Amino acid sequence: MRRSGYLLTIILATVLLVACAAGGQTPSNSPTTLPPTPQSIRLEDGLGTEIELPAAAQRIVSLAPSNTEILFALGAGSQIIGRDSFSDYPPEALQIKDVGGGFGNLDVETIIALQPDLVLASPLTAAEQVQGLRDLGLTVFVLPNPLQFEDLYTNLMTVAMLTGRVEQAEALITQLKQRVQSVDERLGGIEQRPLVFYEIDGTDPNAPWTAGPDTFIDMLITRAGGLNFGHELQGEWVQVSLEEILRRDPDLILLGDAIWGGVTVEAVMARPGWGELSAVKNQRVYPFDDNIVSRPGPRLVEGLEALARLFHPDRFQ
Repeated sequence: MRRSGYLLTIILATVLLVACAAGGQTPSNSPTTLPPTPQSIRLEDGLGTEIELPAAAQRIVSLAPSNTEILFALGAGSQIIGRDSFSDYPPEALQIKDVGGGFGNLDVETIIALQPDLVLASPLTAAEQVQGLRDLGLTVFVLPNPLQFEDLYTNLMTVAMLTGRVEQAEALITQLKQRVQSVDERLGGIEQRPLVFYEIDGTDPNAPWTAGPDTFIDMLITRAGGLNFGHELQGEWVQVSLEEILRRDPDLILLGDAIWGGVTVEAVMARPGWGELSAVKNQRVYPFDDNIVSRPGPRLVEGLEALARLFHPDRFQ
């Protein structure tokens, strides 16, 4: 009997231990739902540096107008806590803290005080300045400049991944592709391409600056059914003599310096020697919003549409 009592004690103790281990709860066959684990984000930036974020960035400092426009276009405007002095679109951007210019004149102390989890830079930011910010412990991602629309779509998706806006990027890219395709279809089969002189800076009317090859402006003029005057020149931004302009005699002149330089059509027509140009004689000199062709953001598509309408108005009636 003493042996049987000992075994019964062991069995009861074992049952009690199992019950305690189970927390006294009835076992359930229902699947257990665990909270999602934040996925870290690893991407290589335009300088070839691998950047890692523990999760989508929520406190962003944008150091270029194009980056600011991309963030707003993706619905991430509320995630921007600082922007460069030139970010003025959309108008809501002006309500965001200004952290200085995009050409080396940044207010680093303000950027640090904002405690961003991501600084979104561009090639406008000097490489040594990017490194300086990284040395201060900030995560800096340099978004490369696109040369084609496919590059732009890639940039949109990159920013979307960094900010948790992938669905918005997919919708935006689809919409932009449709608009570009619509322009391509309207320009299908064109036989005449006007020669276009795009003036960037006409401070010296005897040697104005224009856009050369491998620039957004060159790509957009070509895609819009024109011939860029500067396409055959050397260098991205080129100064051209009046003699060369007179020799090649462009069909159109676009004044990209109209919005910031105050250059008017009347002033161009009054320049000595410019009255001999076909574009002036035929009154085909136009002020042009430089922001929609020089900022590599979603508004490049707006620039394409505007150029195509100017070059081939008969295709957009």
